Amino acid sequence: MALRGPLSRLLRAHLRHTTQQSRAQSVAVLGAPFSKGQKRGGVEHGPKAIRDAGLIERLSSLDYSVHDFGDLSFHQLEQDEPHMDVKFPRSVGAANKKLSSAVSRAVGAGHTLVMLGGDHSLAIGSVSGHAQQCPDLCVIWVDAHADINTPMTSPSGNLHGQPVAFMLKELQDKMPALPGFSWAKPFLSSRDLVYIGLRDVDPGEHHILKNLGIQYFTMRDIDRLGIQRVTEVALDHLLARKQRPIHLSFDIDAFDPSLAPATGTPVNGGLTYREGIYLTEEIHNTGLLSAMDLVEVNPLLGANQEAVEATASLAVDVIASSLGQTREGAHASIDTIPAEKSDTEQLCL
Repeated sequence: MALRGPLSRLLRAHLRHTTQQSRAQSVAVLGAPFSKGQKRGGVEHGPKAIRDAGLIERLSSLDYSVHDFGDLSFHQLEQDEPHMDVKFPRSVGAANKKLSSAVSRAVGAGHTLVMLGGDHSLAIGSVSGHAQQCPDLCVIWVDAHADINTPMTSPSGNLHGQPVAFMLKELQDKMPALPGFSWAKPFLSSRDLVYIGLRDVDPGEHHILKNLGIQYFTMRDIDRLGIQRVTEVALDHLLARKQRPIHLSFDIDAFDPSLAPATGTPVNGGLTYREGIYLTEEIHNTGLLSAMDLVEVNPLLGANQEAVEATASLAVDVIASSLGQTREGAHASIDTIPAEKSDTEQLCL
């Protein structure tokens, strides 16, 4: 029987301290400057914008050993014609294969991984690489969009709207063989996935969500229930059966465009700052976050430099709160409060 409500929260709190001891105390940051999963240029500059907004310094202040592995380099294919209306399949497939290997190595080395995109098609590689090391993982997908179209249901053919379909075992018979993706095998069950923040879902995606019984929370649900209850139910759904690693895949367009304007597919009515930060704080408090993606920051789409900096700074806040920054203060731990030395102690120095 799945545990719900206060009892479940108490059990999670009881397990948190021992769990956090086992989680990695080092963070690996990996950039994936890639844009072929969608049509708008500029998102490949997302990793640089997020680093320039102070990511490494912020994480270093949280008592982590931070390892910045730089950016992956993706080979540009001269010929990459659409296949079944899917755009750039070979480029997206090759980039994700490379990313999957890099993520698997980082997680296998004991790091908590932060992947900086790039567009959201990169989650195919990021989550699959994580699953190679943690096959029992669960996924929290924070996004305005469900990104669960198949090549046959996608209105656009852009692969950043299809990554979840490549992961789910239940959609295996709905996925055609695409050039560049022979390496990709489904690894995730639909019950191990939760969406938060949806507000722009295509008809085919809506059918898939309902037909597979996937747990999802729209912005209407957040308005109705509040972010505290939504977060509680989401975590209970994923963790009540057993404690297991969490992969957080966070698209910056989950936030309202007034907060994150520099992104490719903004949708009005998104998360507030407080809602997004509360959610990531609670994910951190499980002690189970093992890897995360922060994607779709596009510095070329901000109306001005202020808009770009606001979006990148928000991305840093999301990552930092996912890794332990709190609104009570984000400081390195200290063992004692310094006291003024006595005259005798001063003389002995």
